[in-house]
Amino acid sequence: MENDIQTLQEILKEDPSNFQARRELSILLVNQGFNEEAESNLEYLCKYFPEDAELHYNLGIVYEKLKKFEEAKEVYKKAISISPQEDFFYNLGEVLVDLKEWDEAENCFKTVLRTDPNDSNCYFNLGLCYYNKDERNQALDSFQKAVSINPKDVYAYFYLGYLYQDDGLTNFAVECYKKILEISPDYSWAYYNLGSIAFKNGNDEEAKEYLKKTIQYNPVDYEAYKLLVKICLKNNEAEEVLEILHEALDREPNGDLYYCLARVYKFIGDLEEYYDALESALQNSYTLSYSKKIVKQELEIAGEKIGKHQDIEPEMTVGEYEENNPDNESYEDNEEINESEYDEEDDNNVSQEYEDDDYDEEDEYEEYDNSDESVEFDENQDDYEDDSSSDYEEYESDDESEDNNDEE
Repeated sequence: MENDIQTLQEILKEDPSNFQARRELSILLVNQGFNEEAESNLEYLCKYFPEDAELHYNLGIVYEKLKKFEEAKEVYKKAISISPQEDFFYNLGEVLVDLKEWDEAENCFKTVLRTDPNDSNCYFNLGLCYYNKDERNQALDSFQKAVSINPKDVYAYFYLGYLYQDDGLTNFAVECYKKILEISPDYSWAYYNLGSIAFKNGNDEEAKEYLKKTIQYNPVDYEAYKLLVKICLKNNEAEEVLEILHEALDREPNGDLYYCLARVYKFIGDLEEYYDALESALQNSYTLSYSKKIVKQELEIAGEKIGKHQDIEPEMTVGEYEENNPDNESYEDNEEINESEYDEEDDNNVSQEYEDDDYDEEDEYEEYDNSDESVEFDENQDDYEDDSSSDYEEYESDDESEDNNDEE
């Protein structure tokens, strides 16, 4: 393949106007992932052959790969205006999903389904459009059609599970998540959501096992650690979760994990370690989603206690913990499915789209800082509320959805 590219490049050096050689070279470059080089060649060709639909289509594919979605949308539309082919509509629909233009995307996928009613990828993407338009019944119907055509579509199963879980139909949700694990046993988000359901149903040991599986397959799923800490403190199993947190922090420092560590040390009454963990949380503030103002106040109060050489009593007994935490069975669901992050966590997967699928190192956590917010340090206070956690992990879909981008 590389020899073919070199041969064509030599031909173009001798004769830059050899359009057939440039066309062949462009397709080879696309297939080999040399997108910038392919982009320049295809743009050159499109100027000379403005009515060649295939050239515009292939240029759209390159723009998509380079995340130039607006440019991709325009050249796909140009290709469709010349020759309204099925693949052109499908690719345009995917770009419109990336641009969150749901109505136009819906029309594209419906156009494809009129000629190919068994395209499971179209039904999946149509489901994304309906979901993001809050048309839940249509979304469920589309995802169900997707899995009926392709029983191994883990992405469609995940969305089905998510919607069932959100509607309180946990039995159906569990069935979907377990189906995912039959197909893809390392799918961490399915384990997390099964753990969340088990926790809400009061099955703490089952929840712990699912959360440990989550961490095994996705060590940067910090929501799993947070929920695991909550469960272990509830059951007075601090030593177990301390070991898990230290192992995670040995791999990579993280502000949220240090704050979880601080809460465990406060729970067992170790003020020195509590103080150190709070300090480390602030030192890693770019990955700290908890209120920095509250963490700083806790650090100041703990520092005063250390200075006075006062001992700290354990935060509470297990009985007090359960009595003071009547809502410990649920988390606030404050996240939103991002259908454009099949990164694939994507998805991380699919692709926790946990796209690390689901953890993006470039994204900074937003600081929650309310100027009216204050904290009272009470050694008998309720265990921390994990405001950044959700009842279950939502699907992130960007590049992990199955792709109909069949280059020419």
